[in-house]
Amino acid sequence: MMILEIKDVTISVQANVLVEIDHLEVQEGDHIGLIGKNGTGKTTLLKTLIGLHPAEKGEIKNYTSMELLPQLKAQSGTKSGGETTQRYIQQAFANQAELLLADEPTTHLDTKHIEWVERTLRYWKGAFIVVSHDRAFLDHVCNKIWEIDQGKLQEYKGNYQQYKEQKDLELEQQQLAYQKYQDKKQQLEKAITLKSEKANRATKKPKNVSASEASITGAKPYFAKKQKKLQQTAKALEMRLEKLEKVEKPFEEKALKMTLPNQHKLTNKMLIQAENLDGTIGNRALWNKANFQIKHGDKVAITGMNGSGKTTLLNKIMTNREGVHISTACQIAYFKQDLSLLHLDKSILENVKEGSLQDETLIRTVLARLHFYRDDVHKKVHVLSGGERVKVTLAKVFLSNSNTLILDEPTNFLDIEAMESLEQLLIEYEGTLLFVSHDRRFAEKIATRLLTIQDKQVHDRRGSYQDLQKQANLSDEKKYKQDQLLAIETRITEVLSRLSIEPSQDLEDEFQQLVKTKRKLKE
Repeated sequence: MMILEIKDVTISVQANVLVEIDHLEVQEGDHIGLIGKNGTGKTTLLKTLIGLHPAEKGEIKNYTSMELLPQLKAQSGTKSGGETTQRYIQQAFANQAELLLADEPTTHLDTKHIEWVERTLRYWKGAFIVVSHDRAFLDHVCNKIWEIDQGKLQEYKGNYQQYKEQKDLELEQQQLAYQKYQDKKQQLEKAITLKSEKANRATKKPKNVSASEASITGAKPYFAKKQKKLQQTAKALEMRLEKLEKVEKPFEEKALKMTLPNQHKLTNKMLIQAENLDGTIGNRALWNKANFQIKHGDKVAITGMNGSGKTTLLNKIMTNREGVHISTACQIAYFKQDLSLLHLDKSILENVKEGSLQDETLIRTVLARLHFYRDDVHKKVHVLSGGERVKVTLAKVFLSNSNTLILDEPTNFLDIEAMESLEQLLIEYEGTLLFVSHDRRFAEKIATRLLTIQDKQVHDRRGSYQDLQKQANLSDEKKYKQDQLLAIETRITEVLSRLSIEPSQDLEDEFQQLVKTKRKLKE
């Protein structure tokens, strides 16, 4: 049954059209992922659907109860970003709206809590539209994808991976269409050239005709007529060429070949070693003595729950603390979220060239991979959005005079397209990589090793991220029940606290219902 209908809708902000939608429907049971580049209007669309932002034109018919889980959550006291996000999600889920609009619900959450949100949404009885840049999340919870691209909204059936397969097919068809266009264009251009050349030769005396024969009355008119006919044919071919529907060439990425410092010394070299590395910060022990080695070419994902010490581990390596031994051949570049590497008054190109060994052609190739094309590279950094500044910082780190990259949450604030471009750059990178990221698909594609901080131990694990995650997971159903039980116990504590201060029948009824639900889950 249809619960929401969108007809001939245009959504604008300050006279700029963001999205145009001809006709879309949301049915019961639709689990929709809303994707698009940063700034394309995803958040504004959600606000428009729930009535917080007016549509410029068109009609939105709502036949159900709706709730919006906003992107920017109000911080409360001493709670972390992850705890605040989780509280918002629990509250929204408790209200059980028939259509949930969730804007980046996994922001600031670690992997464990992202999986908790996934399981809850998979069991969700209503419909939802969720904005997310987490591709694994979209794969696990969605049965439709809405993509905003160039001001239009297109619907695709299936999860994110199925959407990608459809997009790849579209690209393949575009490449075939471009090749067909090029072949036809060359064929017509060649035919025009041949006809024009024949027309130019048409008034000349043929080689096998004598001068006396050529001067016979009627010969010149014949040649003139022949020339005119050839010229008309060439003109007709030119008109066909003009009317030939132009097909743009699909973007093709150039292969990277970088020069790394000390490249001749790096083969099979042990670059970083940790021996009995202390994990104490103040009076808090994040992990016991850690031991691991990182060899040139390793691509290491550092994983663990929020607060487990991932960034602390990176900082200890960066500052060469006691217990860390770094080879003299190792030259490290560090990416962190404060973006302090950038000079705001300089251009993108000037920032990235600073301290880089690479030539300008390669620098421009990397910037194009991150969607800074042609004259874009001359924009001053101070005019860029937050997401664009992140991309410039990543390019600067990637192209710096280094052979080892340390990246702390590099995918924050990147849209999916930019994230996938960064992935490809790091896959092709011939140096050594250590990174922290809660984006599971990003880690799956890049990492060849994991350093996992769990139960105050740093575990060194080889193998794919996906295989190691499967080993660590309980069954979805068991985890879901455990999470539901934890949420109910938290709510029981809150209700009891309120009952002791301001007792009411509504609170008492809620308490009794929560106790029944808890008992049922335990059974």
